[in-house]
Amino acid sequence: MRTDYQGSSSPNFTSFGRSILGMKHDPMVHSIDHENFPSQDKEIEAFQRQVTQRFLDLASVDSNELLSVSWISNLLDVFLCCQEEFKAILFNNKSALSKQPMDKLVSDYFERSVKGLDVCNAIRDGIEQIRQWQKQLEIVLCALDNQKSLGEGQIRRAKKALIDLAIGMLDDKESSSTNLSHRNRSFGRYQKDSQRHKSLKHFRSLSWSVSRSWSASKQLHAIGYNIVPPKTNEIIATNGLSMAVYTMSYVFLFVMWALVAAIPCQDRGLQSHFNVPKNFIWGAPILSLHERILDESKKRERRNTCGLLKEIHGIEKSARYMNELTDSVQFPFGEEKEQEVKKRVEELRIVYRDLKNGLDPLEKQVRDVFHRIVRSRTEGLDSIARGNE
Repeated sequence: MRTDYQGSSSPNFTSFGRSILGMKHDPMVHSIDHENFPSQDKEIEAFQRQVTQRFLDLASVDSNELLSVSWISNLLDVFLCCQEEFKAILFNNKSALSKQPMDKLVSDYFERSVKGLDVCNAIRDGIEQIRQWQKQLEIVLCALDNQKSLGEGQIRRAKKALIDLAIGMLDDKESSSTNLSHRNRSFGRYQKDSQRHKSLKHFRSLSWSVSRSWSASKQLHAIGYNIVPPKTNEIIATNGLSMAVYTMSYVFLFVMWALVAAIPCQDRGLQSHFNVPKNFIWGAPILSLHERILDESKKRERRNTCGLLKEIHGIEKSARYMNELTDSVQFPFGEEKEQEVKKRVEELRIVYRDLKNGLDPLEKQVRDVFHRIVRSRTEGLDSIARGNE
């Protein structure tokens, strides 16, 4: 499983990373990491530093790759690894989980994590929407790619697919602020129905796997509600375990928020408030990523998009250029115009390839996150119950 993002690292983020890791010498961090932690709980300090390094790796990517399918994939890898390490910490300290205040802190975390299950379902629906756009791209490519010469019939076929694509994406922009009907589909066995994929217009009749009143924005608010840093007396009383719970809670919130930011889903909203005290070394890279993603959402060309995923932007941009180009086409084709069409087709082909290679693995990762949340909660609550026997 991947944990390190192989993106290009800018000098600013390299020095930023060193400055974050250097915060371990800060007096506040030192007092928490060492004076209040018994020696046997150094694993919690190690966990926080591993979280820090992983998010520094994610933050080292340049702007061109931020929020790409591959970056989101790496983000989910980071979450799955952090979740396993957090689970190991709880397993190694089972006797403490049934004692106050740890019993409540752990139970609160698992109840919070359950709220992420609907997010996973909605994100899977969003991935399915992107697949429908991918099918329209495929029609355009079949019509225009690798053709010895382009005729009026091929242009008309490509134009119709581009119009269907534009309509579908416009509908999904509207769905970011409106609610759709209920679709009774979740992470169970998926039954194919070839009829519902025959036309993009039929896709809008499909409902979501979450209820019609469900809101991604409200769900994120519920996930982030009452995540507060542990007080010194809680850290001492829990031998530092409360620090691990707080860290994992914030990792979970950020991952769910980033998924909603990137992938089309019902009633998207990015208003979740992030505020991590400076004495948590992992806070700086997470807050930096949060700020960069918000900045991306404020760009003029991204402001009303149905998702910030890099490939969605690529679809919108390439399809817009291709539409303008096909509108201005006159027959017979001139050589200059034909070269311009081929250039735009190549741009579409790159986006199509990235989606074809990335969407299935991404959906599998979202499915893994869903099942890992369920399994971790069940095992965690069982440990608490056994401790109370």
